[in-house]
Amino acid sequence: MTEEEETGARRWLVDITRWRPSPSQFDAAVALLPPHERPAIVRFVKDDDRKRALVSRLLQYSLVHQVLGIPFHQITISRTAEGKPYLQNESSTFRNFNFNTSHQGSYVGIASEPFCLVGLDIVSISKPQREAVTDFINNFSSYLTDHEWNCIVRAGSPNEVLTEFYRYWCLKEAYVKAIGAGVGFGLHRLEFRHVDWTDISICIDGQESKRWKFWLFKLDEMHLASIAKGHPEDAANSYKKTLSNMVVEEEQLHATLEISEEGFTLQTVEQLTRLQD
Repeated sequence: MTEEEETGARRWLVDITRWRPSPSQFDAAVALLPPHERPAIVRFVKDDDRKRALVSRLLQYSLVHQVLGIPFHQITISRTAEGKPYLQNESSTFRNFNFNTSHQGSYVGIASEPFCLVGLDIVSISKPQREAVTDFINNFSSYLTDHEWNCIVRAGSPNEVLTEFYRYWCLKEAYVKAIGAGVGFGLHRLEFRHVDWTDISICIDGQESKRWKFWLFKLDEMHLASIAKGHPEDAANSYKKTLSNMVVEEEQLHATLEISEEGFTLQTVEQLTRLQD
């Protein structure tokens, strides 16, 4: 058994551009999910949006099935008032088992942790079509601290400035998603500092937090992903109620946060559908 299998930590990624299902194949994949999940998929008009919604849910059910051994038809996934998905089934193996999904552009991903909170965000580095890069990022200036703004605008060329902006945005979103906060959370409360984007730290309301660890990944030339891991006590109240173990020893938390992140395992939709057998 690998360390990953023992701990319940997973990092899966699906490139939806490689999946071109026929209508019957798509319907067959949708049919694997519980009936209450299906309206959120078929409500989309565009094929890519429907694929992202479907693959996001397939990742959740397939991961829970593989990690905890719960049959597909017995898995119950609900959402908090803020929209964060969580597993209703209790796990005697991993009492704080939690996961987070993200999708944008070509990719849909999921990350899970058995102990600490985990957040995942994927961004597509999309160039603005009708305005300059500086005008585009200026729309988001209120969500950034002065330090972050200065780092972004001094990054270099317009493309480098845009990429730098998306790095900070990706990290902020990963934290908010990890704690299960809603859209009302003030992103300006978070400030990220780094050394070459490998040693990333966070200040929350001006105070550096040692209870969180962050990683950035370059998926390809146009996509970035970030992972946030942190203390369960920092979860939003609605999400905290879904966790079983709030008593955390600092040594255990430190050891968990220091586990290196090796990136994502690429999965195909065919692999995910086979996992339910």
